Amino acid sequence: MPREIAIAGVLIPGLLVWFLISLFLLFFIDMVIGRFGLYRYVWHPALFRLALIACIFGSIALLLY
Repeated sequence: MPREIAIAGVLIPGLLVWFLISLFLLFFIDMVIGRFGLYRYVWHPALFRLALIACIFGSIALLLY
């Protein structure tokens, strides 16, 4: 897999694409967790979201690189 991706002559990091995909996954998972009211079992929702995005991005990056 290339380290950089050329879009219209501009090189962007390859991990940026995977980070954007992980953000979309986070929004979907966040919507599901919020709909079922599971945030009432979480001590600090903002820290939970941060940890969740770190886990999603880390797992995608490790699986693909």
